[in-house]
Amino acid sequence: MKGTRVLSLLLWLCLMYFVGIYLFVGGFLLVRMEVNRTSTCGDILEPGDGSGDFCGSQPRFRRAVLIIIDALKIDFARFDPSNTAPRPYENKIPVLEETLSSRPLQSRLYTFRADPPTTTMQRIKGFTTGSLPTFVDVGNNFASSAILEDNLIQQFGKTGKRVVFMGDDTWESLFPKKFHRSLPFPSFNVKDLHTVDNGILQHLYTTMMGDDWDVLVAHFLGVDHCGHRFGPDHPAMADKLTQMDSVIRSVIDRLQNDTLLVLMGDHGMTDTGDHGGESQKETDATLFLYSPSPIFPAPLSQTEPDVVPQTDLVPTLALLLGVPIPYSSVGQVLLPLFSPHGQTGSAVGGLSQLEALWINAKQVNRFLETYSSMAKDIPPESLSQLQQEFSRLSSEYLLTARESRLPSSHLVSALQAYLTSVRDICRATWARFNPVKMAAGLVLLASVCLVCFLMSELSPALMREKTAGLLAPLVVALAVGACAAAAQLLTRGYVETAWCLAAGAFSSEILFFWRVCRLSPPAVTKNGAKASKLSRWLVLRRLLTPPLMVPLLRCASLLSDSYVIAEGRVITFLVLSLVIYIPIHLNWNGLLLPPSPDPLKSAGKESGILLACLGVLIGSMYLSLSFHGCREEQGFCQPSPFLSPLSRLQDSQLKNLYYILSVISLGVFAYLLRHCLCHYGNLNSSGGAVFTARWILPLLSVCLALHWAVSATPEDSFRKLSELIRLAQLALPRAAFCLLGLGLCLIWLDPLTVFVKARATSSSRSSAPALPRYRASTGISPQAELRHLIPQIYHRMRRSLEDGELSGGIEADNRPTVEAYGLGTVYSAPVLLFWGMLGVGLLLLHPEGMALSFLLLLLEMGALLHIHASSVNLSGAHGASTGGFTVPWAPIVVWSLAATQFFHATGHLPTFPSIQWGAAFVGFPDGHTGTFLPALLVSLNTFASHILFAVGCPLLLLWPLVREVRGSRGGRACGEEGEDAVMEMRLRENPEQFSSALLQLSARYLFIHGVQVFSSVCAAAILRRHLMVWKVFAPKLMFEALGFLVSSTVLLIGVTLVLRVDMAVSRWFKRLIPDAAR
Repeated sequence: MKGTRVLSLLLWLCLMYFVGIYLFVGGFLLVRMEVNRTSTCGDILEPGDGSGDFCGSQPRFRRAVLIIIDALKIDFARFDPSNTAPRPYENKIPVLEETLSSRPLQSRLYTFRADPPTTTMQRIKGFTTGSLPTFVDVGNNFASSAILEDNLIQQFGKTGKRVVFMGDDTWESLFPKKFHRSLPFPSFNVKDLHTVDNGILQHLYTTMMGDDWDVLVAHFLGVDHCGHRFGPDHPAMADKLTQMDSVIRSVIDRLQNDTLLVLMGDHGMTDTGDHGGESQKETDATLFLYSPSPIFPAPLSQTEPDVVPQTDLVPTLALLLGVPIPYSSVGQVLLPLFSPHGQTGSAVGGLSQLEALWINAKQVNRFLETYSSMAKDIPPESLSQLQQEFSRLSSEYLLTARESRLPSSHLVSALQAYLTSVRDICRATWARFNPVKMAAGLVLLASVCLVCFLMSELSPALMREKTAGLLAPLVVALAVGACAAAAQLLTRGYVETAWCLAAGAFSSEILFFWRVCRLSPPAVTKNGAKASKLSRWLVLRRLLTPPLMVPLLRCASLLSDSYVIAEGRVITFLVLSLVIYIPIHLNWNGLLLPPSPDPLKSAGKESGILLACLGVLIGSMYLSLSFHGCREEQGFCQPSPFLSPLSRLQDSQLKNLYYILSVISLGVFAYLLRHCLCHYGNLNSSGGAVFTARWILPLLSVCLALHWAVSATPEDSFRKLSELIRLAQLALPRAAFCLLGLGLCLIWLDPLTVFVKARATSSSRSSAPALPRYRASTGISPQAELRHLIPQIYHRMRRSLEDGELSGGIEADNRPTVEAYGLGTVYSAPVLLFWGMLGVGLLLLHPEGMALSFLLLLLEMGALLHIHASSVNLSGAHGASTGGFTVPWAPIVVWSLAATQFFHATGHLPTFPSIQWGAAFVGFPDGHTGTFLPALLVSLNTFASHILFAVGCPLLLLWPLVREVRGSRGGRACGEEGEDAVMEMRLRENPEQFSSALLQLSARYLFIHGVQVFSSVCAAAILRRHLMVWKVFAPKLMFEALGFLVSSTVLLIGVTLVLRVDMAVSRWFKRLIPDAAR
């Protein structure tokens, strides 16, 4: 078998796809250019043209206390006295309403609206720099790097204000060495509700009573972690909010008259406790302002804003505390905190509203001029209009200041409108793209999809070609890439990696097309018939076949945001439609129910199996709809209750019921795997793979069931056993990880599941194969054992032994006999076992309720394999087989679409709030020191369905051979003894066809997924200015691209496993019959 050539071609295909995706994403998700300049006290002067030190004037407040309660949504802060039956998150912070009622001039409560993405790191960046985030910033939430832009923390330090921080350690990574004193606590463990909050409370009050600080920042995490772990509608949330109410009361009691309290949430949360997207529940947080002295000139009026953008906090705090507004801020001062013009001498004090607006507008205009000179991406007409408007406002304001007259209300409104326009234009501009890179990525992805399709159709010719490997494309790609790098150095003075990779990819593709053109006509036709060069290219007409029209129509539908939103149910319908197409197509050709009687009754049996499996598949798909999550856009959709961990359930009886159902599903999952291996005689030997199936798989299942039990135990249920429970939460999943790794390694190192009986005496040799006189260790019946013997291989190996032996030589060295059990499934057994181990391991990273979904996945995969095998057998039994081991398009398309179907059926959605972050803490309840391992665990959880269907893809080639019936393939593959069902041993009789079929299957699977990625790329490119691009199309692109990356990588692992088994089989035959090994 030409395994190296198969792997090299598939690896080259994957690399071409990766380069195309990288190139497009590099042009589509560009980060906003940062202006690394800093405001100083001399830049933004007092109103007017005079000079002076802005920082030298008396600020309105000498101190400020910033309390950030992570995920404090506005619903948590509001108090409704008429609500007599509040939910756990309602009416738990009454101190805010009490303060607002009793001290209206000293307090305000606003909705604090965040810009998406609503992740903690981006929100901290937003309300300290005043800048707007970009879509790609969401990826930095778990790899926070220092903020280089000008920000409030930096300005406080430069003006001599002592900043003391305590809480979420994200601040320490964002502002390294910027604090006068810092008390960070680990933040990544979302299951820990108390460590950070309790650590803050140990130091908060004593610090406030001291005199070694000017700005105190305390970032509480308990509310956010409680939402992630239990959701907002849980008693634990009520306890945590009540604790925060007590904290706020204590802080208010300790404030001095010259101190401003800013209580805020950085973002909100959904009904499931998640965040990261742009729904109103995620963006609307809380902003509460208070000081013991009056800070508002009048009680709350209708003219005050209801919603305050988070960026507006930056210029407001800067002017109230007497520091320059950070250079890149596009926020707008909150006017109610400043007195109307002419009233600065009142109790409110500080700058007037007009003066604050003027300083704010002057700073924003300076940033706009600097940025536009550096980036050149703001539309010239918009920039010119803004500059003219600021010039007009500047003249009007300076005239008002010189004449010392009261400004008109129109001037205040015009300055506000100017600041709003700048922010809106910046928000639109910073969704900027690189059209050249995007176009290059599109062309490269389109061409590699064509290459992938041609490779699948021309796989027999590529296997016969002597030079069809990775060496030539690799050499060409490296040479062209080096030339591109040299050209960039000479012309630009620097090298951009993306263009070097693109040049290498395009050159290697051109080389492939040149090879295709040089293939001789007989090499690209079937059944030995010659064809012209023109007919070779007509192979593209095969794209119009019904099985391919379905995924192509689905890809076209990705241009619709409605389709993307409802994809979970639509993809289920498409899979079901394609599966039903298979028996309809067979019946149309007269193969499902043949009119003539079948003497062997095999056709009727196969038709019955096909229809029965169709029923199982329909039932599995219908039940899988019960495990879907809900998008914000789906209105009244209710997410599946199975998506919530058992620890969130309050009803103990319901919790026990769910646990029992999950354990039963896990047990059935493991039993079906072992039963399948036992049925085909693969549990008789004593190798590593068999040891894994017998012992490691059950132990892994037991560890998983115990882990679920421990995780579902409430923390306060067994206080005396709390340490033991905590140890079990750490040890059980880690033991499962170790068992999983050990099992996978044993399968890889010793994949054979063949049992051989040793020859005893020469009298056992006769003209007919002897029946086994013993019972196998698996406990199956002797009749079942007979089915696992391979008659033809028995005969062939026996003759080889008899013809090659020298008088008694075989008896002398006791060479093994030819009675081999499990030889007919020698390839599929380790692949199936590998798949099963991965399935149980991935289930460990999901909520307990997903056990039933994984069982449905197993049933659906098994039904698909049996339907495909029955279709092949029915076609072969009536002479309609195409010969060889070709896997038709229909089962491959269904298999690839099923991966997307179960992506939704395991509770996932192509949205960032739907990511199940809890997977990062399975086995690591105390968090991680790095970001690689949690990112890996979350990725394995998110793309579990892609992993399982990709690693199981070779079963589409192997399963029709496993279920081969006698005479179903005629004499095409096995000569005069073709009536015997030799199962997977056909692959060793035809190694070139085996290699060709494996390459074809893999290329077709990559083609389907590659076309899906290409369609998502097209949708994102065409609709890049669409209203829903960052909410629907960009996340869909990211999930499709990452899904392809995972699927292609795991597919290579699955193919490599098959090749590893083939090598082991070759060595086994060499030991048994040296002359028969290839």
